[in-house]
Amino acid sequence: MSQPRAVPDLAPPGADAPFVPPRLRFVADEARAGPGAGEEELVMTVPHLLLRELIAFLALSLGLVLLALFFDAPLQAIADPGRTPNPAKAPWFMLGLQELLHYYPPLVSGVLLPVLLVVALAVVPYARVNLERAPLAVGARRGTLVRVWVVVAGLAALFCFSPAGPVWPLLGPTAAVGLLVTLGLTAPASSVGARAWLGSRSLPFWIFCWFLLAATTLTAIGLLFRGPGWAYTLPWRDGIY
Repeated sequence: MSQPRAVPDLAPPGADAPFVPPRLRFVADEARAGPGAGEEELVMTVPHLLLRELIAFLALSLGLVLLALFFDAPLQAIADPGRTPNPAKAPWFMLGLQELLHYYPPLVSGVLLPVLLVVALAVVPYARVNLERAPLAVGARRGTLVRVWVVVAGLAALFCFSPAGPVWPLLGPTAAVGLLVTLGLTAPASSVGARAWLGSRSLPFWIFCWFLLAATTLTAIGLLFRGPGWAYTLPWRDGIY
């Protein structure tokens, strides 16, 4: 008589892998422990993925070459230590942090906020809410909507009454996210289209959306609307571009 042997049991399709404990099932020699019926077809990394990455790399390189041929880089005169530009701006991808330096001390805007952002990006993938990706409102939408606007009002109060002064650029992204969430949560249950899509978004989506809008707003203000003395200006008035 054949002895049963232990075979690892596969997690059911769609299961939350980090929270499903491993299991073993015992089968006899004549039985066959096949793969799950709902598994997707597997493909090899080489050449399928590698070929697509190579095509994307070549397309990006070709685009950069064409940009270099038809558009000159916005270079200024040779650097002169005796004549520093006004304002002295960082590269465009750092202008968001430079804009925050206008409102907060260097320790806060240059150290604490970037460190908190990196820590949040490292922690969020391990949070269950990110793995489930459930819609923001699963039950009563009215209660969820009230909580959303309490958070929006709290952030607006924090930005308006900051000890270093009001941070006006962050009010726009905060209000925009609140309005988009409201449009999604007030859509009829049988609706389709953009409002239904907004209503099905999860909490991590809206958090990331706020960070993306805030970073884009700060970068755009620092790039286009900061003139001499780091004062507000118009791009065409002071010759920024």
